Amino acid sequence: MSLLPEQWPEVPEVTVRVARAVAGRGAPPLAMRVRDELGGLFADAEFAGAFGLRGRRGWSPGRLAMVTVLQMAENLTDRAAAHRVRFDLSWKYCLGLELEDVGFDASVLSEFRTRVVEHGLEERVLDLLLAALKGKGLVKAGGKQRTDSTHVLAAVRDLNRLELCGESVRAALEALSAAAPHWVAQAVDVRGWNRRYGRRIDESWRPASSKAKRDELVLDYGRDAVALLRAVHNPHSPLWLRELPAVQVLRRITVQNYLVTTGGDGREVVKRREADKEGLPPGRLRLASPYDLDARNGTKNALHWTGYKLHISEVCQRPRPGGGTPRPGRRARPDIPNVITHVATTDATVPDVKLVEPVHRALADRGLLPAEHYLDSGYASAELLAGARAAFGITLVAPLLAGTSRQDRENAGYQREAFTIDWDAEQATCPQGATSRFWSPARQHGREGIAVRFDEADCGPCPVRAACTDATRQGRQLTLRPRDLQELINTNHAAQQDADWQTTYALRAGVEGTIRQATAVTGNRRARYRGLAKTHLEHVYSAVALNLIRLDAWWNNQPLDHTRTSHLARLDLTLTA
Repeated sequence: MSLLPEQWPEVPEVTVRVARAVAGRGAPPLAMRVRDELGGLFADAEFAGAFGLRGRRGWSPGRLAMVTVLQMAENLTDRAAAHRVRFDLSWKYCLGLELEDVGFDASVLSEFRTRVVEHGLEERVLDLLLAALKGKGLVKAGGKQRTDSTHVLAAVRDLNRLELCGESVRAALEALSAAAPHWVAQAVDVRGWNRRYGRRIDESWRPASSKAKRDELVLDYGRDAVALLRAVHNPHSPLWLRELPAVQVLRRITVQNYLVTTGGDGREVVKRREADKEGLPPGRLRLASPYDLDARNGTKNALHWTGYKLHISEVCQRPRPGGGTPRPGRRARPDIPNVITHVATTDATVPDVKLVEPVHRALADRGLLPAEHYLDSGYASAELLAGARAAFGITLVAPLLAGTSRQDRENAGYQREAFTIDWDAEQATCPQGATSRFWSPARQHGREGIAVRFDEADCGPCPVRAACTDATRQGRQLTLRPRDLQELINTNHAAQQDADWQTTYALRAGVEGTIRQATAVTGNRRARYRGLAKTHLEHVYSAVALNLIRLDAWWNNQPLDHTRTSHLARLDLTLTA
């Protein structure tokens, strides 16, 4: 497919006349408002690197990008989006199409996404939108921003280890049967294997009622996997068979879940890996599906899922009191809309704290670094609070978690803050006046620290020993961070108890509404596509769609923070008053 970059066409006069007549005096549809306010937002030249100079002429990539954004805004399928381009008047207005234009085939959208991902242009649309908004003064550096994450379900089924092992064999057999049916007919017992792998594993059977039967079944899957891989790697088999993606996936899953050893009689034994014996690969490396190699099993509190994490950063500020012309019962709109400035997609095993520096670097590249960044405790650490200020001049507003000692967990007894630390003398003093006898640099969990210990002679006869330590043969021990970090931790913990800090930090809670909007409006709770790159593309285009929805509401002076109140709730408030 070839591309000759060109400007978006002006909206044809007939399309303008008919669209405005149909829209009437009310607010125009989102697609029309976007064209009027932002023009041809996505220039073809921005996507030129993804298209060749020779071949069949393709549809405008800039307008395909806008179609994809509108598709996310209305949570449409590719077929439905192509249908809207052909028949929806507001979409024709936005794209500058004649009324008779028939648009394109739905498969063009899939090809467009593939090319964008292959050339690393997933975030180009967000960059272009933010640049346009900066030019209009609707987003700028400084101010306040907030970030939060949510789980995203992969576009594959959840499989336990038993189902995963069986389904990976089935997927490899399907690929081999399609690519080399004659070889499969000679290499395996087709009729026998078809009885076990003819249908999807999670559809064709009910789990065995006894653990012994389940254990035997998982070993059968392992033996079949090893036998199939040996047949593929046989010197007489075509070399290209082992390069099939499904065969490569089968090999990885087999290595991660099975061991091949030699029994006492000298015969080969295939056994299942056990986490407490042979060990399993770390979660970040362990495949969760033979069809999506980037999806991982994630856990957060009581939530377990297979897929990814979506991190959203947005501008935030309190509305102007009395500003604008709000409807009765609504708050005034803010000076600028709460624009999403960055989205990141990771697999489900990546902790939130790993995303803070990448988010700041991305915002710095866009010239949109905030002065204050509001985060929850999952993103916060003492190193990041200090590092963000030193590297980017950002104040992180986030609570630091309490320590892991028994006193911190129970919020009782003498916690670390109850001890007086003399950094110059390298000595700690307990609330009862005893001083530490041991002070030494230490390294715990990969972090620098200081180990402090009190003598048993001081702690043994102490009348409040039970509130301080439950050790029977040694005195109280403390673990401190380096001085600058420890003082920062103490200051942060003290600030968290202050009512003014809590009022300020309440601004972070608004990002929960953005997460809700992303999952409910654009359907980001479940990935549309497979693979991390295409899932990230979906999230970026969804973020642009949410920004356009918010801009449309802001242009129409319709704040999005209005909360519906049920009639029953109103009656309850009336009776209470």
